[in-house]
Amino acid sequence: MTDTGELTYRRVHDAPPELLFDCMTQPAHLTRFWGPTGMTTPLDGIVVDLRPGGAFETTMVNDRDGSSYTMRATYVEVSRPHRLVWIDPESHGGMRTTVTFSALGDGRTEVVTHQTNVPEAYRSAEAQAGFQTSLDRFAAYIEGGTS
Repeated sequence: MTDTGELTYRRVHDAPPELLFDCMTQPAHLTRFWGPTGMTTPLDGIVVDLRPGGAFETTMVNDRDGSSYTMRATYVEVSRPHRLVWIDPESHGGMRTTVTFSALGDGRTEVVTHQTNVPEAYRSAEAQAGFQTSLDRFAAYIEGGTS
């Protein structure tokens, strides 16, 4: 039996939920920030079929050695601009990622990323630190005006 758990990450951004949702679902945005520091996600390595049952795939390339890692998931719920859910079936029976976008009423939005059925390797301190750099890259992209 595989040991799985859950993780939750929270960030607040100075942007409306609609913009943040679009950044998380449009390849032209995703290519600018997707993945941890030291990785690049080329535009031609992103597939977004934004509907329940649709594919969400990203191929990240290591900037140092050129190795690549492809994440393949299926959207379960798409509710613009409030909620996005996908399942990565290759992660020990299906790691589920739920991203919620909650307007705070002052032009800011809280984004909560909640993952369940998370394999042990993804819960290591190193893996979590890498994921935090992905969130940092997203925040920097938003703060830079998404251009």
